[in-house]
Amino acid sequence: MTDTIPSTVDIDTILRAIPHRYPFLLVDKVKDIVPSKSAIGVKNVTMNEPQFNGHFPGLPIFPGVLIVEALAQTSAVLVSLSLNLVGTSAVVYFMGIDKCKFRRKVVPGDTLELRVDTIRGGGKVWKFNGLATVDGETAAECEFMAMIDRRQD
Repeated sequence: MTDTIPSTVDIDTILRAIPHRYPFLLVDKVKDIVPSKSAIGVKNVTMNEPQFNGHFPGLPIFPGVLIVEALAQTSAVLVSLSLNLVGTSAVVYFMGIDKCKFRRKVVPGDTLELRVDTIRGGGKVWKFNGLATVDGETAAECEFMAMIDRRQD
């Protein structure tokens, strides 16, 4: 683990930390980073996103599963930064989800704050608590697990 990671990272660092790309990159910024412990991702929801063509025509609602994916991507950035994996071929894979609840619709114009707190970490398998909010209101909450695959270059 490195103690010199920044408390906020922009899209350039996110792109070096995780392999996700359009249309599946769901985090615009990560802030309030505490290595190996917590971080807050930011996702600006816009009408220009492809899922709104079908979810739902005339009533655009950001899919709950994509909120969970955005939480997972935030945790992957946290893990990548904490373990000094940025710029390597390592990948953080989503493993499982528990206790997931959706509490509020998320629509274009909303800004999702994606808080992840480490329940267990440091090794190959990490467990997180995730909380997604819009303007302080809970949109989704869950616990989830991720596994680090340190691929060979």
